Amino acid sequence: MNRKKKIIQTLKKKDKKQKAKMHKSSKPRYISKAEREKMAQQEEVQTEAGESAQTDNEE
Repeated sequence: MNRKKKIIQTLKKKDKKQKAKMHKSSKPRYISKAEREKMAQQEEVQTEAGESAQTDNEE
């Protein structure tokens, strides 16, 4: 009985792992603090460039 139970447990465990691999996490990927800072600077530069282009068109 114990051997049969153990075999069933291991098969269930393998099945559970396979199912977990199939379903990817919906959690967003981690972005480090330095990377966030870099992205913020790039966004800031783009907004400044966009604003200066708009003021040139108004003149």
